[in-house]
Amino acid sequence: MKKIKILYEDKDILAIEKPSGILVHPVPEQVRNGAGPKGKTIIDIFKKKYPKIEIVHRLDRETSGVLLLAKNEKAHEFLKRQFQNREVKKIYAAIVNGFVKNDHGIINKPIGRSPKDFRRYSAGRGARGEMREAITQYKVLKRFVAPCVQNFSRFTLPRVRGGTYADKNFARTSPFTYLEIHPKTGRTHQIRVHLKFLNHPIACDSLYNPNGPCPKGLKRLALHARSIEFKDLKGKIIKIESPIPKIFQKLVH
Repeated sequence: MKKIKILYEDKDILAIEKPSGILVHPVPEQVRNGAGPKGKTIIDIFKKKYPKIEIVHRLDRETSGVLLLAKNEKAHEFLKRQFQNREVKKIYAAIVNGFVKNDHGIINKPIGRSPKDFRRYSAGRGARGEMREAITQYKVLKRFVAPCVQNFSRFTLPRVRGGTYADKNFARTSPFTYLEIHPKTGRTHQIRVHLKFLNHPIACDSLYNPNGPCPKGLKRLALHARSIEFKDLKGKIIKIESPIPKIFQKLVH
């Protein structure tokens, strides 16, 4: 793995470009799921240089993009309050299955635990445990069709709205939508759960969309934390951006 890029740094705050495929911090299932280079997490990698470093927010293992870290306890509490008060502005980029009908919309649906899988969360009927408020705003940037890979059960595929189909040369293609996403709350797996609830799950999501078509060449979850805006300890507004992954750009050009 290449050296992790630092996007911003001052005496209190560090912002990095988290790669896809690495955990932010140690978890019980780390050995089974993998963490990163030599099993290290983001915290492991930066702990030596910054002994007091702390996690302010999280990105899922397969999600890439901007990640904020606090270099001391004062900064951790300061940034944490901004997240709790919903003062931090986050923008994500995602590729989802199917053509999203509306050009923009808001998903306002509480999230609880999945009744079928302890690893998953759910915004649908039957969700269990505490139902926590979750709000996600989205905007369509582009709708496109692309070659895809999938465990197809039949050689000739049915043509369905928003689904997968085969052209006259039996080239396996599928419709996708490129979205800009603004989460207004920060629940675990929120974007993945809400887009699944919308019936447009994120492409290549092995947990929430294991059987959905995945664009050819994309070998990771199609979700990227594009930017984050917050105040530093002096009250100055800071906006950090992470470039869209090249494979995303290639698919939606």
